Amino acid sequence: MPKAYVFTRYGGPETEAFVDLDRPSAGPGQLVVAVRAAGVNPVDWKQRTGYRRPGGPARELPAVFGNEVSGVVEETGEGVTGFAVGDEVFGNPVAGGYAQYAVLPVTTTAHKPAGLSFTDAATLPVAAATAYDGVRQLGLPSGATLLITGAGGGVGVAAVQLARAAGLRVVGVASEAKKDLVESLGAVHVPSGPELAERVRAAAPGDVDAVFDLVGGEVLEAAATLLTDRTKLITGADRETVARLGGAPVARARTAAVLDAVAALAVGGELKPYVTRTFPLELAAEALRTVEEGHARGKVVIEVAE
Repeated sequence: MPKAYVFTRYGGPETEAFVDLDRPSAGPGQLVVAVRAAGVNPVDWKQRTGYRRPGGPARELPAVFGNEVSGVVEETGEGVTGFAVGDEVFGNPVAGGYAQYAVLPVTTTAHKPAGLSFTDAATLPVAAATAYDGVRQLGLPSGATLLITGAGGGVGVAAVQLARAAGLRVVGVASEAKKDLVESLGAVHVPSGPELAERVRAAAPGDVDAVFDLVGGEVLEAAATLLTDRTKLITGADRETVARLGGAPVARARTAAVLDAVAALAVGGELKPYVTRTFPLELAAEALRTVEEGHARGKVVIEVAE
């Protein structure tokens, strides 16, 4: 039977296990996809602790990990047009993607370009799409200065590249271990830690026009002090704190059109996925720990054998 990596209850890593699941069926407007790769994101382990997107449904347990996949269509549901069995696709699964099969709604699924690998395509539906939505939401003019916290992670790496492609000056906050990566993307690196605002002012004299936060908590609070216009403060990590500070969460579009856009940027070379580690499905726990412990540079991807 097809295997999947799940959490059986809410809690820590002790709740995780491999299970055998029946191959899913496609409902109306859905695709069954044979997974070839699944991106690993912080939201994956946060969901294990009980987090869910505002307005999102509760997960049925056991719940399969994962929120972005690429693969090959094996079945199409009622009313599906534009997709056929054998198509190579990527998108956001309905209920997890660390598995041999996943169900994807056509509304958040796109065709994988031939020039994009399954591994790279699996990094786009969450990380790259969040970065794309956030940079568009801020709507900064060319030459403006954008501060990105968590600039060395999956979303951060994509956000730096998209901001630079839009003509923005980028200051990237990340650990010293990720300094070379952040600078290679064309950003001014500022190390994370206490007295962040002072280090940003020293490294990048002049006003910060906007903040794209990907860390939350004290880092978000410190970054907010650099802004006079809090409407230019957004976060992909901490809705409660950003609301108190007068900012807003990243407004996710969650559309196939955004997936098409980020795929085109990846194929065109403006957006490099920066996959730095891959793991087979059998080592899904290790892949998740790498992200959960905050040591990942760029993107971590689980690859699933045919």
